[in-house]
Amino acid sequence: MPPNTSVMDRELARTQAQAHRLTRRSLLQRAAGLGLAASTLGALELLAELPDEALARGGGGLPEIQFQIEKRLPKPSKIEGVRVRFGPVYTLFVTIALARTPDAADQTTLAQALGRVEQAYPFSPSGVFSTVAYGIPYFERLPGGFAGSLVGEHMPRVALEPERAALEEAVPGPTDVSPQNPGITKQRFNIPVQIERNDMLLTLRSDSSEILEDVLSWLTEADTTLAGVDAGASGLGELLQVTSRRLMFVEQGLPRSIAQAQGLPYAEMVNPASPMWMGFVSQQLSSSGPPAIVTFLGNSAAKLTTARRGDYFDHGSIQHLSHVIQDLEQFYERPGETYERREAEMFSADPLPRSANQDPYTNGGGPAVVESVFAGAQQAEREAEGANNFDGQPHIAHTSALQRTSRAQNRTPMHIRADGPGYDTLDVPDGSSQPKLHFSIFVPTAQFFATMRRSQASLDLAQKYSVPQSNLGLERFLTATRRQNFLVPPRRHRSFPLVELG
Repeated sequence: MPPNTSVMDRELARTQAQAHRLTRRSLLQRAAGLGLAASTLGALELLAELPDEALARGGGGLPEIQFQIEKRLPKPSKIEGVRVRFGPVYTLFVTIALARTPDAADQTTLAQALGRVEQAYPFSPSGVFSTVAYGIPYFERLPGGFAGSLVGEHMPRVALEPERAALEEAVPGPTDVSPQNPGITKQRFNIPVQIERNDMLLTLRSDSSEILEDVLSWLTEADTTLAGVDAGASGLGELLQVTSRRLMFVEQGLPRSIAQAQGLPYAEMVNPASPMWMGFVSQQLSSSGPPAIVTFLGNSAAKLTTARRGDYFDHGSIQHLSHVIQDLEQFYERPGETYERREAEMFSADPLPRSANQDPYTNGGGPAVVESVFAGAQQAEREAEGANNFDGQPHIAHTSALQRTSRAQNRTPMHIRADGPGYDTLDVPDGSSQPKLHFSIFVPTAQFFATMRRSQASLDLAQKYSVPQSNLGLERFLTATRRQNFLVPPRRHRSFPLVELG
């Protein structure tokens, strides 16, 4: 039979694209720009597939909700009967400190630079999606500071507690290592959480890590080339000081491939069908809400702030960013951590977990796709009681715990996750690369996220029903080393908000 020319053409295109990516700049330079070890970036470039071009179904201008990208992504697909949608392969979280307080000229410069990026690259996975957000330290720079009249006049308030701003600083979670939690320790990564003080967060998303590095280099360094052409300097290089680069990758099978390429001891246990280190598919449509519900304006299902249409920050939102080290040696430990236990830790211990393979360890030990079902806000308490759990013991599953407070009255999720795996050295005591969860989420208020995080831990239920620590969802496997909350302005005010009014 003649060779399959379409397959051969795709493979040739992929090989040429990889060669271009690896030789355009030195691998060491590009890896440093993305916050990775060169070996990790090299493995990602060789192992990640080149997705088909996404069909942009959203016509017209760019959305006022900066992170509203779902209409520019491929249509949802079904895997084992569950509807899922994957975002771009790569997301780069860039935290930034400002060298000085920006003025009106800087506001114009940033607006023009962001516009130039969107002229150079399409608003699609094959180009780049950008979201710009601001922390409390930025607002402290403005006249009067965060508590002053300028910020206070325009900052949305919590509807039921109007004395509270929609933006509050992040706090240590109940199971974070912190002086506030003197009884909390972790088995391998016993690292205290840091509440960061960055002025800005730049989130860049693309199917190409090269595009991400190109955009970041042009915005923050002396580079004058953008998308292969001379664009002049961005004018921001002296103002924007990068404090961290965190690269996330989401693609089915990529964590398993990275684990094998890096010789990780549990590589054979990572499910080859999963885009996540913990072996399941979490990009389910039923698990995230529509963009409007997480904005300050809300929608018909829920509205948590005092914002009104036309307000300065009306289509804005809160973005939380965490840096989490995952203890996968413990998560995949044999013989205790079988597929049944891992599924119960992730989703629910009641009803019975889905059937494991005869070998409950190799290749994940069971299906990667488990539907995330909302069984009501009381499901976590039923699991804590333990009467119907798969092993007769009290449990509190990660998903069931979150669902105590994560949904509107009509059952709509009130959050949009933008998280996924990483593999880098950030905050690792011995300097080794370790599996990470780069966790980011969009929510209507900082207070709402703090409540969700307390629900995730559910220490109140654990104490009430004497749930052993080994059955508390994913808490013992996760070490959050950094947290911060940011305000995401509407697109029209994404460039140094409120400066023009000061």
